[in-house]
Amino acid sequence: MAEEVSKELLVKRLKRIEGQVRGLQKMIEGGRDCESIMTQLVAVRSAIEGVGTLVLNNYMHLCLAKGAQSEGAESLARAISIWGGARVGDR
Repeated sequence: MAEEVSKELLVKRLKRIEGQVRGLQKMIEGGRDCESIMTQLVAVRSAIEGVGTLVLNNYMHLCLAKGAQSEGAESLARAISIWGGARVGDR
């Protein structure tokens, strides 16, 4: 299992994403072509998904480290559902 990721690394990645989003705003304001804008949007989406995966990994470490397996499993299931955009209980 992967190791827990530091808050510093997560913040660094989020700041990089923030810069990418600012760049997108400038691209739109500057009238850049749609293909370039879409390419950058895909890059931002990928970066956000990467951070989300790291946060979910950290969450998994915390939930399963608490010791109460059933509570940890339920908490992890909720986190996965949130990240997936579904509500717990939707099947």
